[in-house]
Amino acid sequence: MKSFDQLWMELNTKAAANDETSASVKLVNQGVHAVGKKVVEEASEAWMACEHEDKDRAATEISQLLYQTQLLMIASKVSLDDVYKKL
Repeated sequence: MKSFDQLWMELNTKAAANDETSASVKLVNQGVHAVGKKVVEEASEAWMACEHEDKDRAATEISQLLYQTQLLMIASKVSLDDVYKKL
């Protein structure tokens, strides 16, 4: 288990290293549009899981949405501090 902040550090480290074996880095390198499509996909899956499935499945889908959202932040060069200022 990792926290939101730990995931953020891990993904930023992978992206900075441009780890070409990482599917996440490959997606970030495709740009905001590609990552954004993935966020939309995960958002709909999270919604459907919350509507029609159990709590565990909903948590899984929400975790994937948060993961992809962080990739979108990286692709957009939006930092956690940028987001925290808006919360």
